[in-house]
Amino acid sequence: MSMLDRLNEDMKTAMRNKEKERLSVIRMLKSSLQNEGYKVGRSDLTEDEELTVLSRELKQRKDSYAEFKSAGRDDLSDKLQDEIALIETYMPRQLTEEELEVIVIETINETNASSKADMGKVMSSIMPKVKGKADGARINKMVLQHLS
Repeated sequence: MSMLDRLNEDMKTAMRNKEKERLSVIRMLKSSLQNEGYKVGRSDLTEDEELTVLSRELKQRKDSYAEFKSAGRDDLSDKLQDEIALIETYMPRQLTEEELEVIVIETINETNASSKADMGKVMSSIMPKVKGKADGARINKMVLQHLS
């Protein structure tokens, strides 16, 4: 089942249950996926492309959440927290610290990285392996720790 099919089913359920907030987020995700399809010139996106769109939407909300929280706008940050939780249900299971560390160490060894100067080489090699399964900032921090 493609992500659009899953979103359509969830959208119908949200409409039946009169869940306005959930319906709004699902429609936004569906729209983002369709827009990406128009951009790439085909209606059916690959799983990887769908994951990229969902990751982008999730990151935007996490960034906004941090901004609203620091500005003391709890009303908006609470709403975004609910949206983040909903979007995360469509994402793959997140890697644990231990799983991520194993991947980071393997990638550092594969790329023969030895210093912070090799950071770009390591990050470009590791990101396709963990796409959607770990936050980029978290990966960056872990790679820095191992290269120091």
